[in-house]
Amino acid sequence: MSTDDFLARFGAAGQRQPDPVAAAQQAMRNPLPKRFYEKAGVLERDGLFHVALDGRTARTPARKPLAVASRAVAETLAAEWEAQTGEIDPSRMPLTRLVNSALDGVADQHEAVRAEIVRYAGSDALCYRAGEPEALVERQDAVWNPLIAALENRIGGRFVMAQGVVFAQQPQTVLDAVAKRVATITSPVALAGAHNVMTLTGSTILMLALAEGLIDAEAAWAAAHLDEDYQIGIWGQDEEAAERRAIRRKEYDAAVLLLTKG
Repeated sequence: MSTDDFLARFGAAGQRQPDPVAAAQQAMRNPLPKRFYEKAGVLERDGLFHVALDGRTARTPARKPLAVASRAVAETLAAEWEAQTGEIDPSRMPLTRLVNSALDGVADQHEAVRAEIVRYAGSDALCYRAGEPEALVERQDAVWNPLIAALENRIGGRFVMAQGVVFAQQPQTVLDAVAKRVATITSPVALAGAHNVMTLTGSTILMLALAEGLIDAEAAWAAAHLDEDYQIGIWGQDEEAAERRAIRRKEYDAAVLLLTKG
């Protein structure tokens, strides 16, 4: 099986990302091909860093070169391919799947992707707070309020908070401020990373805080799972939920790399 055939079969393309858990589960149901190359590496060519399998540039499902502007991203991509052993398991290649999507879909749909990120800010998870119990309310305030305030100061807008599930209309001024910042993410791979960070955390606020360097990846992940971790502290961890979260974390790490280095 050629590199192109493998990517066409297992790669993910298009402007919208599938649920990472479902994608991984579907991939695991497919017969896995044998590793068909000896070595994966990086080649610098035409101002880009290409993922090379046995010296030949790998390609996306749409037959575009699997090449990016960031050496760090290209080296991590090549490491995913090199880490495959007897069989090639796409569920263990989240960065490859995301970069395929960026190059084949996001590059041609960047305005639609930006618009979706802005729409997400209109109902951001961090703007909806618990009314009780008091311990959870205090934890949300302690963790979320400082980073929201820092982002508001950076972008020049103010988010409206709500309690429970009652919808809170965000001011157009803050949505315009978000749109202005998102418009500066010009690289398709960085934009794909931004979209996936937003989707996996449920928060445009957290994504922008990461992009602005106001919070690191670990802190953003913890903030996104504050409510979940509170419940785990009370009821304990469910094994299947923990497995799904571990898969999402790998997808998240790949997205953060593209957002911050792409």
